[in-house]
Amino acid sequence: MNIINEILLGDCEKELHKFPDNYFDLIFTSPPYADQRKNTYGGIKPDNYVEWFIPKSEEFLRVLKPTGTFILNIKERVVNGERHPYVLDLIRELRNQGWLWTEEYIWHKKNSYPGKWPNRFRDAWERLLQFNKTKKFKIFQETVMVPVGDWAKDRLSNLSETDKTRDESRVKSGFGKNVSNWVGRSMVYPTNVIHLATECGNRNHSAVFPIELPKWFIKLFTEPGDNVLDPFVGSGTTALAALQLGRNYVGLDIKEEFVEISRRRLIDAQMQIPSIAENEEDYGEFERNDE
Repeated sequence: MNIINEILLGDCEKELHKFPDNYFDLIFTSPPYADQRKNTYGGIKPDNYVEWFIPKSEEFLRVLKPTGTFILNIKERVVNGERHPYVLDLIRELRNQGWLWTEEYIWHKKNSYPGKWPNRFRDAWERLLQFNKTKKFKIFQETVMVPVGDWAKDRLSNLSETDKTRDESRVKSGFGKNVSNWVGRSMVYPTNVIHLATECGNRNHSAVFPIELPKWFIKLFTEPGDNVLDPFVGSGTTALAALQLGRNYVGLDIKEEFVEISRRRLIDAQMQIPSIAENEEDYGEFERNDE
């Protein structure tokens, strides 16, 4: 069965049985975070979160290609005045399951508004954990390069002799840098901190991230025509990002209302991209469900 460019209703743990091994190039998702409140989307208690998630990630491991990447957007929560370790516990169990914890990115929410509690301040960041099946995975770092920035105007205009060689760290860390390597460059590689404002309109969903967030990772880890999965698709932002970048998408969700929201967003977006069918060499081949 070849399922592509579809938003499906159902629990990803069960629905992914329909897909063959090594099918997806990227899994990008933000599952329901641990929550004490029963009436929220998800409602999985922190103490039960790892047990709930691991059977699902077993399917993720099966359907991801050996060259693929799994990006997990997740956040701790505070329980009884302290950070609950469910995210750290989950990382450990994912490694036991066979995943390589390759990297960690931080999404800095640029428009996070102020707030405080008796013993802490408001969070303005979330984790994006990178997992892989093998050490050799696809990555296209040039696709996410950023402008060199104003720092280069002064820093590179008057280089010292030390700047022209690989200067070893003064603290003997083993790291070094050659500042002159950046002379004449207009673009540089980013850090692992991604600065993006949150999504202001929730699209009838309680946890919508900005479309530029999945786009950043889709560009970094996939090529046009690759398959992108979001097993907790929500309002369809990951699928929409994949569509706009010429990748194939599959989204899954257990809530019918979210599936319908996602499907409408994708239909509307496809109507606004009339050149897709005419430019397959740029966007990749967009198929419909063909059983």
